[in-house]
Amino acid sequence: MRVGSFVLAAQFPGQGHGEALHRAVRSAEVAEEAGLDAVWLAEHHFVPYGTCPSAITLAALLLGRTRRIRVGTAVSVLPAQHPVAVGEQAALLHLTSGGRFSLGVGRGGPWVDLEVFGAGLSAYEEGFPESLDLLMRWLGEPSVGADGERFRFREVPVVPRPSESLTDTAGPEVVLACTSPASVRLAAERGLPMLLGMHVGDEEKAEMIALWRYRAREAGRPEDEIRAAAHVSAGVCQIADRRTDAVETLTKAMPGWLKQGLDAHVTVDGRARMMRDPLAYTELLCGLHPVGTPRLCADRLSATSERTGISRFALVVEGSGDLAATEENVRRLGAEVLPHLS
Repeated sequence: MRVGSFVLAAQFPGQGHGEALHRAVRSAEVAEEAGLDAVWLAEHHFVPYGTCPSAITLAALLLGRTRRIRVGTAVSVLPAQHPVAVGEQAALLHLTSGGRFSLGVGRGGPWVDLEVFGAGLSAYEEGFPESLDLLMRWLGEPSVGADGERFRFREVPVVPRPSESLTDTAGPEVVLACTSPASVRLAAERGLPMLLGMHVGDEEKAEMIALWRYRAREAGRPEDEIRAAAHVSAGVCQIADRRTDAVETLTKAMPGWLKQGLDAHVTVDGRARMMRDPLAYTELLCGLHPVGTPRLCADRLSATSERTGISRFALVVEGSGDLAATEENVRRLGAEVLPHLS
C-alpha cells in the first residue's frame, strides 16, 4: 500500500495566498521526511478553494526540493491548456527528476477558466478526448502532427522525448481523474489508471473499478495491464489521540474554507450549480476517510483497500488550516499509521 498526501493549497478564512502556498510547500517537504510515497498537487483558477493555478509548476519546485518522493498533479486541467505544452512539461519533469513525476489530468468543470484562457465551453463538453489522445501521442511517439477538430498542425519532433534516457519506463505515468461512467470508459479504453474523488465511498469506488476492468477488457487491453493498474483514491486524513478530537478539528476549520472556496466558482455559461452544505460535506468526509486515532486510520485505509482493490491513496492533510497542525498530522501519518499498513 502506498500512501501520499493530496495538497490543495487551500486558503482558509483570514489567510492570504502566500500563507496557503507556504503551507502547501512545507507539507510536501514534511511528507518526504515522514516516509510518505507521493505528493499530489491540485490546480484551481480564480478561487480560494485552492491557490495553486499550475500544478506542474509547483511540481517542478517540489521535485527540486526533494530527493525520493513521487510528485504528481491531481490534476492538470486539459481543456484550458494545450496538450502539447502539457506533454512537453511532463516530459521535462520526468527526465530531470529521474522518473519521479506523475501526470494526473482531468476535464475540470464548466468554469469561467474556459473563457479566460480562450478554450470555450466546447473544449470542456466535447473536446476532452481529443486533448487526451494528443497528449498521449506526444508522450509516446518520436514526432507528432494533428488534424482534429481543435488541434491542427504539421508534424513536429518531440523534444525532449520522455523515454530517451530512462530504460525502465516509456514516459511519465498518466492518471485520469474519473467522476462518471463516461470518464471511466475513457480511462479504461486507453489503459490509464483512475484518480477517484474523495466525495464517494468504498462501494461506489469498487463499482467504478469493476466498470473500468469491464471496459478495458472490452477494448482489448492486455490482461496483465488490467491487473496491474494502480488506481488512486483521494480522501481526507486527520489524526488525533481520540476520534472526536480529529473530527472536531475538521468540522471547525473545513466548513469555512469550503463555503468561501466553493461559492467563488463561476460557471462560464451561467448554468445553475448544486451547492453542498459545507458542514454536512465535512461530516461526510469524516465518515468516509481515515479520521481519528492512528489505529483507526490504518484500519480504514486497509478496509478501503480490501473492498476496492485500491493500493494508492492521496490524502488531504491540511484540513486544520494551520501550518504547525498540518506538519504534525503528516508526521503522525508517517510514524504512527504507515507501520500498520502492509
